[in-house]
Amino acid sequence: MTESLGNDPQQDHYSAPVNPEWPPPPSYQPPMGTAAGMAPEPAPRRKRNRGPVTLLAAVAIVAAAVGGGTAYAFQELTGKTTVASSGTTTNVVPSSKRGDVAAIAAAVSPSVVEINATLSSGSSTGSGVIITSNGEIVTNNHVISGAQSIKVRTSDGKSYTAQVVGTDSSKDLALIKLQGASGLKTASLGNSSGVQVGDTVVAIGSPEGLTGTVTSGIVSALNRDVTVSTDENQGQNQNGDGNWPFQFGGRQFNGDTGSSTTTYKAIQTDASLNPGNSGGALIDASGNIIGINSAMYSSSQQSSSSSDAGSIGLGFAIPINTVKSDLAKLRSGATG
Repeated sequence: MTESLGNDPQQDHYSAPVNPEWPPPPSYQPPMGTAAGMAPEPAPRRKRNRGPVTLLAAVAIVAAAVGGGTAYAFQELTGKTTVASSGTTTNVVPSSKRGDVAAIAAAVSPSVVEINATLSSGSSTGSGVIITSNGEIVTNNHVISGAQSIKVRTSDGKSYTAQVVGTDSSKDLALIKLQGASGLKTASLGNSSGVQVGDTVVAIGSPEGLTGTVTSGIVSALNRDVTVSTDENQGQNQNGDGNWPFQFGGRQFNGDTGSSTTTYKAIQTDASLNPGNSGGALIDASGNIIGINSAMYSSSQQSSSSSDAGSIGLGFAIPINTVKSDLAKLRSGATG
């Protein structure tokens, strides 16, 4: 600073003061109109600029802290087709409506679709979650495994043809893309690492083809080892009943899983899940997707007794953090 001031050509404009008790002249020329002999008025403009700069810096820090939440807000404002992802809790529903099943259903239902896949030996019905406004949808691999064609119906009744983008049978996940879609309502992908046993959850899907069915319950356990089949023919053998076979706790449910299987850590819920819920959304109290529903016990296959009918509160969902970590692979067109 001393060097730059010493080189200021305007310093030569002033001579030494005649009267020694006067203050030394400033190193810059006083503003026009300043009375002779008076010190120039301070320049408040520089001081005023510090406030906005500090504010912007603070905003940048906050934006970095909220991470994916900021990305979600940016998407809503700009209409970009990036994944609506939230690293922290985003209030999809108003804070005053947190945990209100009706409010959650109203906010999230437009982001959940019904999927109908035509197979070589039948059909398969499941659900999916819209993650981009131009029609990227996450679902279970077993919903579309072996599909010759895929039809998707949104909550407003519109129908689309879909193509498979990528699959990952080791996690029972798939990504499909609607043809000619735009302006779709995207889901907010939450943070499953913050889920706790006892948390309120809502499930939305298309059980038995009943589009937009809503059920609710709690998270009843975490990190359950669920084993499912990776054999494409297993899906075809279900002939559309949606009862995908799986193993849990040493027992097999909904049929034989076969010799080709994979195991993943799942969220357990007592929210009622039925055939057709596979690939649908498991949602937290704030309206964020915390899991993709993937396996459920169907007692109707085990016994015809009326005492065994209905949900027994044994359903599983793939944690949404697993889904988010797998998206790049799915988008690359990976299969397997």
